[in-house]
Amino acid sequence: MSMDVVDLRNFYAQRLGVVARRFVGRGIRRRWKDTRTLRVLGVGYPTPYLGLFREDAERCIAFMPGAQGVVKWPLARPALTALVEEGEMPLPDGAVDRVLLVHALEMSQDPAQLLREVWRVLASGGQLLAVVPNRQGLWARMDTTPFGHGRPYSRSQITQLLRETWFTPMGWDEALYVPPIARGWFLRSAVAWERAGATISAPFAGVHIVEATKQVYRAIPARREKQRLVPALEPALAPSPGGAARDLESDPIRLNWIRL
Repeated sequence: MSMDVVDLRNFYAQRLGVVARRFVGRGIRRRWKDTRTLRVLGVGYPTPYLGLFREDAERCIAFMPGAQGVVKWPLARPALTALVEEGEMPLPDGAVDRVLLVHALEMSQDPAQLLREVWRVLASGGQLLAVVPNRQGLWARMDTTPFGHGRPYSRSQITQLLRETWFTPMGWDEALYVPPIARGWFLRSAVAWERAGATISAPFAGVHIVEATKQVYRAIPARREKQRLVPALEPALAPSPGGAARDLESDPIRLNWIRL
C-alpha cells in the first residue's frame, strides 16, 4: 500500500525525518561516491537523497508512482520530477546509469515488475541502489514513519528478488540503528546509537541499503535439429537377354526375386 506524497514530505520535514535523511544519506553516499558524467534516476520518493548527486551527475530526475502522487523538486529550479506508472517508465532502453529506489519496493504492488522495468531502463553495466526496510528492525514495526508501511524485507528475501529480476547484489550497508523515537532529548543521542550499531554489526538496523548490478546475458544460438539420414538403395545389375534368361530358369530363386 502506497503512502500519500504529502505524508512523506511532512515526515522528512520533522526532526525524526531529518535524522533519517542524514543517516540513510550517508549510507547511500558510501556506495556511490562518484557520479560525475552519469545519468541518475530516483524512483519512489527519492528527492530527500537525490540532492547528493544533482550537482555532479550529468542529469538527475525523479519518478514518483501514480498511486503515491508527485511533488515539485527542486523548489527553486525547474522541476525534475514526473508522475509515472511504475511498470511503464517513459524512458527508452538503457537510458540511465544509476537508479536509486527509496520508498519504492516496499510500497509497490508488484516489486518484480518494478525491478524488471528498472532493468530495462538501466544501461549495460548499470547499477541499482535500493533502500528497503529491514524486517528485523524497529522502524518496520512502527507505522509512525514511512519505513513502517508496506512490506519489509530480510536480506535473503531481497537477494532472491534481485536475482529473479536479473540483478546481482554487489554490496550491503545498514542504517537507522537509532530507535524511531521523535523526542528531542532522545534524538540528541542518535549519533551514538548509529556508531554503536555499525560497530557491532547489530541485526536490528532500520533499513538495508543494497547495491546491485544489471545482469546482461548473451544470446544463445538455437541448435538446428539433426536430420535423419536415410541410406540410399544400392543398384542391382539387370540380366542380359538370351543366355541370362536360361540361367534364370535354372535358378528359380533368382527368377522369383527379379519378378518381385
